[in-house]
Amino acid sequence: MSYKTIVGLEIHVELMTKTKIFCNCANEFGGEANSHCCPVCLGLPGAIPRLNKRVLEYAIKAGIAFNSDISKFIKMDRKNYFYADLVKGYQTSQDDTPICSGGYIELELDEGVKKIGLNRIHIEEDTGKSVHTEDETLLDYNRAGVPLIEIVTKPEINSGEEARVFLERLKATLEYIEVSDCKMEEGSLRCDVNVNVVDRETGQKTNITEIKNLNSFRSVARAIDYEVDRHIDLLKKGQNTEKETRRWDEVNGETVVMREKGDASDYRYALEGDIPPFTLDDAFIEEIRKSMPELPHEKKARFMDQYDLNDYDAGVLTATRDLANFYEETVKYIDDAKLVSNWIMGDVLRGLKDEDLEIDSLKFDAKALADLLTLVKEDKINNNTAKKVLREMFETGKDPNSIVKERGLIQISDEGALEGIVEEVLAENEQSIIDYKNGKDRALGFLVGQVMKKTRGKANPQLVNKLILEKINNM
Repeated sequence: MSYKTIVGLEIHVELMTKTKIFCNCANEFGGEANSHCCPVCLGLPGAIPRLNKRVLEYAIKAGIAFNSDISKFIKMDRKNYFYADLVKGYQTSQDDTPICSGGYIELELDEGVKKIGLNRIHIEEDTGKSVHTEDETLLDYNRAGVPLIEIVTKPEINSGEEARVFLERLKATLEYIEVSDCKMEEGSLRCDVNVNVVDRETGQKTNITEIKNLNSFRSVARAIDYEVDRHIDLLKKGQNTEKETRRWDEVNGETVVMREKGDASDYRYALEGDIPPFTLDDAFIEEIRKSMPELPHEKKARFMDQYDLNDYDAGVLTATRDLANFYEETVKYIDDAKLVSNWIMGDVLRGLKDEDLEIDSLKFDAKALADLLTLVKEDKINNNTAKKVLREMFETGKDPNSIVKERGLIQISDEGALEGIVEEVLAENEQSIIDYKNGKDRALGFLVGQVMKKTRGKANPQLVNKLILEKINNM
């Protein structure tokens, strides 16, 4: 039997405005509990909300970036439900008139380019936060009223891996247009998954399962794959899934039932009377459109053209705005785009992965990396030495020139200085000379290695290779 996976995503993104969506309270992560809230945040009697203009701008920027239609008619609604951290008893959101409709995000997959459609992007306020202890549940309303956009996809994602790639592309775009920092660990990007499976032969579908508590893109992919297997297993037994909300248990690698899933009608949407509907000017939207920065796919195309990079390299270097900026800043200081690309994609990204860091957390800047690569390009140090210097830069943030000077690492490129060491190595390794002459090319590498060992890695390997060959050929 053959089955098709159907996945839709609901992504909540906190916007990087200075103040909250309906009041002047600070919109910032952290702070003492309940120190960033006011009568509007708490829904106290007589408190009147005022819509933050910047929230509209950021939502429209997202809509433009994701190819959506922008609505000039703005209406806010009350989404009624009871939950402990929803102090007002309703959430101010948008129901039937989202600020952005439609749109899509293109994914570059192994099998080609695929468009994932969007249903909508709407603005709303965040709720408070429940803090659970062994004995009680405490409520922190600092997050209440933080501005959100909710991005809802069409059910066109067909695997956990596709969902991961989609989220990475979405996150990169939001960072490029500077509407959110997308830090999942701080809750500024949260994703809920809706998944079900259809039997291609019988057409039978499982009931949709919603999955929450997903704190990484890897968790999203794992949770989807787990649920798909669970749905298929039930279908094979002639059973079906319940229409329910489940949470992802990262430790055990499984989903766990939370509650029965409700319908939209359960929310009893009603017009938000404290914020009358209004219409945006065409000029307001057009001004935002003209101010849009370069998007990831545009930057990738420019990198390929301007720096003569291939599709893969340009894709890696523009995967995040910070990485792309670091690359371009480095190239400003050393006119060798390919050399910079090779080092960033190789040792720099490897070092970031080993240290579990992001590019903006490096202890050194683009100028320091350029200085290191200049030393390599000018044959003052070789690649192996440069790698060691880079590791120290990761650890200490020291300037590469200082490290090289302090440790005496300047490369030996003087033929006269190396000639005696080469002759000494050849005299000590007659068998390797014989092996090389008999066609064993690895013997040459061994001889070069011995010279490098005697010079503590400071010899110019290309020059050593040349000297050894000259001397062997003259024997």
